[in-house]
Amino acid sequence: MTNDLKLRIGIIGAGWIAEKAAITLNGLTTCECYAIASRSQAKADAFAAQWHVKKAYGSYAQLIADPDVDLVYVATPHSHHYDVTRDALMADKPCLVEKAFMANYRQAKEIVDLARERKVFLAEAIWTRYQPVVTIVRDLISSGRIGTPRLLTATLGYSMGDKPRIMRADLCGGALLDLGVYALNFVRMFFPADIVSMESQCVKSQTGMDLTNAISLILSDGMLCNLQSSAACVGDNIGVIAGTDGNLIIDNINNPQKVTVNTHDREFVEDIHVPQQITGYEHQFLACRQHLIDGLLEPREMPLEETLYIMQLMDSLRKKWGVRYPMDDF
Repeated sequence: MTNDLKLRIGIIGAGWIAEKAAITLNGLTTCECYAIASRSQAKADAFAAQWHVKKAYGSYAQLIADPDVDLVYVATPHSHHYDVTRDALMADKPCLVEKAFMANYRQAKEIVDLARERKVFLAEAIWTRYQPVVTIVRDLISSGRIGTPRLLTATLGYSMGDKPRIMRADLCGGALLDLGVYALNFVRMFFPADIVSMESQCVKSQTGMDLTNAISLILSDGMLCNLQSSAACVGDNIGVIAGTDGNLIIDNINNPQKVTVNTHDREFVEDIHVPQQITGYEHQFLACRQHLIDGLLEPREMPLEETLYIMQLMDSLRKKWGVRYPMDDF
């Protein structure tokens, strides 16, 4: 792929995440929402008409077989990522796979190994990793604005009722893979030191899925990280990085818009606003386009080893909680 070409993206799955992706792509000039695939031709046709998509397919296999699709964006529920991604990689199609990347570490490792074996680009669509705010916060920390970081807190909560994707084990339900994954990534993208201790608790639904969880991490560099995620309540969704000389308050760990810098005694210094965005999804699509131009096989922003590490962490947490899916081997 060259710099003068538009990246033609085929979306697999026609739910609300696919809609958000289509809105984003329709606002870009270097990427195109080229094709949509659903298990229903009627649903694919309706999606294509609403979001101005050129091709509509009534099966995932048809989209994967389209020679004009440059990148497959897997936007199905977590439970369906493995088979779709494997089929796309076997067809040598570059893939951007929604978070959580797979149902468990075993699936993730098999998919990563397959991509590496076939030398096909593969990325996890954990959109916060690709956003400009990551560089903003890293620069604030490295410049010493808050001194030495000692404590991180992050919460993400949405009241989701009894949505099947939260309540059902066969859909890889629970708050962890849907929301807690953002809190874990919030730690890792700023503080990648080894985790030397991890304690946690969760409250489960009647169907055995984690509805609300609390995770406490101690890192090898002395950081303490307290994380909460919930699919049962409306959280403040704030992230705080506290240092010896001040703190940073990130207004929404799911899609940061503002970073507040405070100094000693919580005295306000400044608000730093992120660049204007379409939806925030654009950064992962633009990153994939650039990586394909550069001939890379994985994104700089979210290396595959990091994806695997997060999947291992989530497996460990679910094992402790007794939250299991049909595709688990533990």
